[in-house]
Amino acid sequence: MSALLEVRGVTKAFPGVVANRDVAFDVAPGEIHALLGENGAGKSTLVKMIYGVQRPDAGGMLWRGRPYAPSSPGEARAAGVGLVFQHFSLFEAMSVTENVALGLPAGKRRGLAERIREVSRGYGLPLDPTRIVGDLSVGERQRVEIVRCLLQSPRLLIMDEPTSVLTPQEVETLFATLRALAAEGVAILYISHKLEEIRGLCSRATILRGGEVVATCDPREETARSLAEMMIGRRLGAVAAPPSEAGAVRLALDGLSLAPESAFGTPLREVTLELRAGEILGLAGVAGNGQDELVAALSGERRVAPGMVTLEGRPVGHMGPARRRRLGLNVAPEERLGHAAAPDLSLTDNAFLTARGWREGEGRLTVRGFLRRGAARRFAERVVREFDVRTAGVEHAARSLSGGNLQKYVMGREMLQAPRVLVAAQPTWGVDAGAAQAIREALGRLAAGGCAVLAISQDLDELLEISTRLAVIAGGRVSAPRPAGGTTVEEIGLLMAGADAA
Repeated sequence: MSALLEVRGVTKAFPGVVANRDVAFDVAPGEIHALLGENGAGKSTLVKMIYGVQRPDAGGMLWRGRPYAPSSPGEARAAGVGLVFQHFSLFEAMSVTENVALGLPAGKRRGLAERIREVSRGYGLPLDPTRIVGDLSVGERQRVEIVRCLLQSPRLLIMDEPTSVLTPQEVETLFATLRALAAEGVAILYISHKLEEIRGLCSRATILRGGEVVATCDPREETARSLAEMMIGRRLGAVAAPPSEAGAVRLALDGLSLAPESAFGTPLREVTLELRAGEILGLAGVAGNGQDELVAALSGERRVAPGMVTLEGRPVGHMGPARRRRLGLNVAPEERLGHAAAPDLSLTDNAFLTARGWREGEGRLTVRGFLRRGAARRFAERVVREFDVRTAGVEHAARSLSGGNLQKYVMGREMLQAPRVLVAAQPTWGVDAGAAQAIREALGRLAAGGCAVLAISQDLDELLEISTRLAVIAGGRVSAPRPAGGTTVEEIGLLMAGADAA
């Protein structure tokens, strides 16, 4: 079948880095085509050029055999290209119809509510156009983004990490929709770090490494391991088994309740939990079920009654983040840019945000209240080195890093402080297979050394791999932990959907 989109020798460079070099591939109508690569491989830059956000420095593209060079997303959409972003661009206080209308030309807004009903039902993604977005589940919000694209009748639909916030059951619904679209001749360019999904959904894959195409394959004929090894250019080792024995209780929650800060948050409801030295307790849940409130209560950003949170028997619910960190409780929040890291500060300066008490030899970052930049630089360089953070230098701003590389920096910064308790929210979110394995191994080493680790994630395969015990958060309640061994993805997925979170 002739190609719908052809990318021919595309090169794009930025100061100090070549993001794409002589990239060539094509996508055919009705094809679900995977675009794979580790963090910094050039996937995002390539998609931005296809969608009109950036222009190539060299090479070009063809759309149905004709030159294609959109100068804006509007031009790309007019040609028939739709993009569902990884991060939702929705206004919570507005209705579904109002949000969808924002992405459509004025002439296509007549009878919009009824068209939303028809299109969403027709593709198995039913939506009530009158509902306020802030009241929707995360899965329903993604439906809004997809339906907004479908109403523009795209011929090429680009999906960026579309399943990162979905339960296994919602993933199956999404895949059925994508297969239906492909059957109608819509081409789909699918970007994901979940390689088993790629194997089950896509018929062809283009693999980028260092900005260049290094392989094209049929992922159905590969294993997840072989795909990952093509992406990173080396063999993968085995991830160490999670520790089997736990020690004394390090962190305890007793009837933890907390009201949300926003009208669309989720209150915590009588959360009772124990986290022990030497274990990794995995906490699964669809985004928006109280994870943000829980992390805020654990970090000290939100204060609660002293006895609701105890650290090695000491009530700390009333303490702020700095005091809890001095007692050995470190937290890596989900939102890496703006929460875990200050965007415009260098990696060196970002080390001061949470690692001021770190010491190794004479490497303490602060002495009698004075900041030691040399020590902070050495600490940041160690994080970069040990966690393979791709950056031009530790004096560069946090916002200059790709999302996956910033994630590696944040996780490394927290883990290298040898905390007694580590709370990690989405520890491998947005990172490639090699980096995810490195982070999982580091978490395992921390636990083996006696740290108590709480891993909050939506990646069920990851949690089943690294956890000693598993619990689920749904509707602000946390289920009783169960041994990870013998628990299935389907069982956890049902709990995530609220089947039984008591």
